[in-house]
Amino acid sequence: MSASKQQPLTCTGHSRPVNDLAFSAVVEATGESYLISACKDGVPILRKGSTGDWVGSFKGHKGAVWATRITPNAALSVTGSADFTAKVWDNVTGLSILSFDHTHIVRAVDVSDDARYILTAGMEKKMKLFDLRSPTQATPARELEPCSNGVKTVLLDAVHGLVFNGDGKEMRVWDLRKSAQVSSRIFEHEVTSLRFSWDRRYILCTAGKRVFFYNAITASLEKQFDVSVDASCAALHPGESRFVVGGTDDLWVREYDFNTGAELEVYKGHHGPVHCTSFSPDGQLYATGSEDGTVRLWQTFPGTTYGLWNNNA
Repeated sequence: MSASKQQPLTCTGHSRPVNDLAFSAVVEATGESYLISACKDGVPILRKGSTGDWVGSFKGHKGAVWATRITPNAALSVTGSADFTAKVWDNVTGLSILSFDHTHIVRAVDVSDDARYILTAGMEKKMKLFDLRSPTQATPARELEPCSNGVKTVLLDAVHGLVFNGDGKEMRVWDLRKSAQVSSRIFEHEVTSLRFSWDRRYILCTAGKRVFFYNAITASLEKQFDVSVDASCAALHPGESRFVVGGTDDLWVREYDFNTGAELEVYKGHHGPVHCTSFSPDGQLYATGSEDGTVRLWQTFPGTTYGLWNNNA
């Protein structure tokens, strides 16, 4: 198999556009990572990370699901929906164990590594932090506001007490200890995604035809690269050798060199724009979710034996 003709694994099951996805870490008990995907059909799907095999579907939302995250140990998933709720799911039973009511669409969620804190945001133009160890866990422990626009993307660093959000053409940085915004970055175009690198060293920010890499502690800009499409999403390989970009109006998946910014590969497979992407924790593959209603898995090193791929493919 040549790199230029890589055939991805296609994960079906969704009936409408896939809006978001995320990998867990490798779970020691199973030796497997897990992948959660959010879709406008309202039913998030959990899969095995190495193969895309279906594990279960989460039924309970009454509207499109815009965002999702999974805890590193794969025990819980979190979703945000157009039904004005965010839900926490037990990945073993498939049941919703908590539901957080909002007054508008929930477009973004994040969860702390220890699964204690849930961060939500959306068209309320504010962010809400929930503490699952609190007796009043369904009531926000903290609210961060105001934002000028609906919030479409958020990140939570509970260890350092930091929150990041995409607010129109602005990336805001908040200090939870002060319950206040401490800095911001202004862009020429709307912020379409924020994502941590696997080691949480970087925050990846996409806006227009650029991908920015910020220090996740100081929020200082460390790298930025121009790309050939209006970027909807980006993910950095755990080994920090390359990053992957999806486009808001582009059907191709594009890989870039993290040191030089040079475009390395362009892959065709989706039949609609790519809305989200994430690398697996071992870096052997990355997942993309698209307007075409599919999740596709791509080998980082095409032609190697891994998961459902073998040398005879």
